Amino acid sequence: MKSLHRNNTVLRRLRYALKISDKAMIGIFALADFELRPFLLRAYLHKEDHEGFVECPDEVMEAFLDGLIIDRRGKREKKPGEKEKPKEQLTNNVILRKIKIALELRDTDMLEMMKLVKRPVSKGELSALFRRKTQRNFRPCGNQFLRNFITGLTHRLRGPE
Repeated sequence: MKSLHRNNTVLRRLRYALKISDKAMIGIFALADFELRPFLLRAYLHKEDHEGFVECPDEVMEAFLDGLIIDRRGKREKKPGEKEKPKEQLTNNVILRKIKIALELRDTDMLEMMKLVKRPVSKGELSALFRRKTQRNFRPCGNQFLRNFITGLTHRLRGPE
């Protein structure tokens, strides 16, 4: 998975793993107050070598993940006086965290998924991916780890192919 087209690949693989139709995808985007036309969604879901491929920007990927969280967990109500958190740059770590939140995954679930794809990680290695960048034990999530995690998620939800 090239970094350049990471969002397209993640969007396509999550859609498959979670068995989400085009109509449901459009609805998930709408939950995050993001209007996406069906033809553009299909263009984002094409593979890189397909004629109609369009690169999926970070804002679109983030809207999908935020919509998925709302779809699966409900909309979070702000407490009185609570300030909105500033948007952080969309990295693999952020994508992984948002998937974890949306699907209500525990560390044990995630460790099990990595075992399913024969890429076991320790609890410490996993927790390092969810730390703040400024913390000493922070570890960036690589494309391969994210790809393996989504593959493990797919195996868990759909069974091995």
